[in-house]
Amino acid sequence: MPVTVTRTTITTTTSSSSGLGSPTIVGSPRALTQPLGLLRLLQLLSTCVAFSLVASVGAWTGAMGNWSMFTWCFCFAVTLIILIVELGGLQSRFPLSWRNFPITYACYAALFCLSASIIYPTTYVQFLSHGRSRDHAIAATAFSCIACVAYATEVAWTRARPGEITGYMATVPGLLKVLETFVACIIFAFISSPSLYQHQPALEWCVAVYSICFILAAVAILLNLGDCTNMLPISFPSFLSGLALLSVLLYATALVLWPLYQFNEKYGGQPRRSRDVSCADRHTYYVCTWDRRLAVAILTAINLLAYVADLVYSARLVFVRV
Repeated sequence: MPVTVTRTTITTTTSSSSGLGSPTIVGSPRALTQPLGLLRLLQLLSTCVAFSLVASVGAWTGAMGNWSMFTWCFCFAVTLIILIVELGGLQSRFPLSWRNFPITYACYAALFCLSASIIYPTTYVQFLSHGRSRDHAIAATAFSCIACVAYATEVAWTRARPGEITGYMATVPGLLKVLETFVACIIFAFISSPSLYQHQPALEWCVAVYSICFILAAVAILLNLGDCTNMLPISFPSFLSGLALLSVLLYATALVLWPLYQFNEKYGGQPRRSRDVSCADRHTYYVCTWDRRLAVAILTAINLLAYVADLVYSARLVFVRV
């Protein structure tokens, strides 16, 4: 959805610059010699090297290792598709809005690679004995960090700037939607065991909050990627403002209830990690129950802050259809 933003005024034509100060050349091999093209080549190379190093020695095991390998393979594949589309000048035939898709993907890829760069060494590499497998795993982590920086740089380069007509996903609220859904997915991973919340209705309410807010934010993203914002019975700006306000209120209740019922003995919680028998020993590829509860509490606070920022920025945006 093309937008214009007050205080971040976006007013000119759509073709051109991608925020890099030089025209973007598409449908030609010269697209690879532009700054954004070179950056995407770096993304492609770093993710390819990361999963190749790990695959060559079989250095991935368990859910965390599988997540890291999936991240690098997925990012490599989608970045390759983006390069092919731009080299062939196929943006108009792409099934999703090219105004919104590349920056949305780059933001997700940066978060994916960041998570892999943290999860892989802390849950896998540190448990490997010294040798070829460990060396490959450390090198893969380094290339994962490079990929993360490369994707984050693309987001910084292509986000909405004064003097450009752009899609909603390139604005701060659009990028915050990506962060909100990503954090919610991490929360879902930590609460994958029903025993964490099924014993208390208040905790079940928290899970409902995470699910409802995730679905609404995902709908907002998909409507933009599919250029389907006109399908809503209300204006899209009103939908975004209402979504942000509702999410702030819901997450505020979760931020209170989740720590209260997980860490307060009065409500059946465990205030000390030492009392959790599952945390007594260090387990490879495993996060103990108390640590999961703490991680969800922290991620809930992070998402609440993201939704508050989303609400503030959404209130300042003025959308104009072009």
